[in-house]
Amino acid sequence: MNIIGPDTLVFGVENVNDCEQYLKDYGLEPVGSGVFEALDGTSVIVLAKDDASLPPALESGSMLRKTVYGVADQATLDAIKEELSTDREVSTLPDGSLEACDDQGFCLGFQITIRKQLNLPAETVNSPGAPPQRPLNVIGADPKSNPLPRTLSHVVYFVPDVAKAEAFYVERLGFFCTDRFTGLGPFLRPAGCQDHHTLFMIQTPAFLQGCEHFTFHLAGPTELLQAGTQFSEKGYETFWGPGRHIFGSNWFWYFNSPFGCHVEYDADMDIHDDKWQEREAPVNADTTQIFHFLARDKWFPSGPPPAKK
Repeated sequence: MNIIGPDTLVFGVENVNDCEQYLKDYGLEPVGSGVFEALDGTSVIVLAKDDASLPPALESGSMLRKTVYGVADQATLDAIKEELSTDREVSTLPDGSLEACDDQGFCLGFQITIRKQLNLPAETVNSPGAPPQRPLNVIGADPKSNPLPRTLSHVVYFVPDVAKAEAFYVERLGFFCTDRFTGLGPFLRPAGCQDHHTLFMIQTPAFLQGCEHFTFHLAGPTELLQAGTQFSEKGYETFWGPGRHIFGSNWFWYFNSPFGCHVEYDADMDIHDDKWQEREAPVNADTTQIFHFLARDKWFPSGPPPAKK
């Protein structure tokens, strides 16, 4: 099935104002009532938790109420409806999108993707031994730049039965497992996307079921570090990062949020095709990141070096 990836995450939250301000400070553009978009049109929708238009909440009370996947065409929508209708209710909404629940109770939507094709420059690096990527007299560091999220990257679920959850996405929706942490969960990508993952799932008790984090791609590591620094300066608290993962190779910086989950900036994720061979590793500090920094305020070593003893 030609599923491209998540187009929209829909939240029902306790404090709408705080969540909307958070997304604006994070760099998403408000484009309508409760809708905040990245540069390619992928988005987060924020509604009050008792809004009548929301799907029912999970028993755990997770604020994530729906994950909407973009697909390539109507044929893919038809195939999804035919497949899922064999054992569950699949609704066709007035806008033509589909709505159903996965085997863990997460509400899913499927629509012909709203993603806009981006034509933006990548971050460039001048490396000895290779042709210059930045032309002469073009600078690589601009303190006045305003890094903006380019596209919705991935979402991470806490699930009570990770084996059953993985089987649904792989066997019913055509996702591929790229890597996995032993006993914890798989990294999954849909057939229409080459990103290392658009979905990661973590085995947890049922009372914790919900969203662990979501993230948007930035242009590269410089933008990630600059965006994260600017976000920190606005008072938002770091949860983990900055650093670089091993599985996926993506740079990361996670922050606490009022969404009942963490929110990440990420950049420079690996891409794979069907020839890729899945890896597996135990989960620990050495397997989850190749390096990790501790963020601190800007400073300058203004004093003299310490005297030699």
